[in-house]
Amino acid sequence: MSDNPMSENPANEPTFPIPPATFEFLTLSIKTQTEMSLGLFHFGEEKDRPAPDLRVAQHSIDVLAMLAEKTKGNLTMEEQRLLENSLTELRFRYVQVAKNMASENARRAESSQGVEKDPPRAEP
Repeated sequence: MSDNPMSENPANEPTFPIPPATFEFLTLSIKTQTEMSLGLFHFGEEKDRPAPDLRVAQHSIDVLAMLAEKTKGNLTMEEQRLLENSLTELRFRYVQVAKNMASENARRAESSQGVEKDPPRAEP
């Protein structure tokens, strides 16, 4: 047995390698969590896709922005670029998803009220 209790596997379950704890891994983990909150990808059947959760996505974007502010001047050029590019991409995708959700909600509201967006015109 190892001296490190974190490395023990009492159930003898198959293990997989865990990536090193790096700034890149942290950034990509938060980015992936945000993309999942936005509904950009998920695990399982397409019919089981959860609805986007904009509140959680916004919080994750805010966490990355705070991380960028707190680490300013202490990152390598590569780390800084990864963080800035991730924030830019996630903010753009957030806006896209929010617009799509608003359009979908408006379409549902119109169809539930039986209102057509552009009623057909009568020919003379």
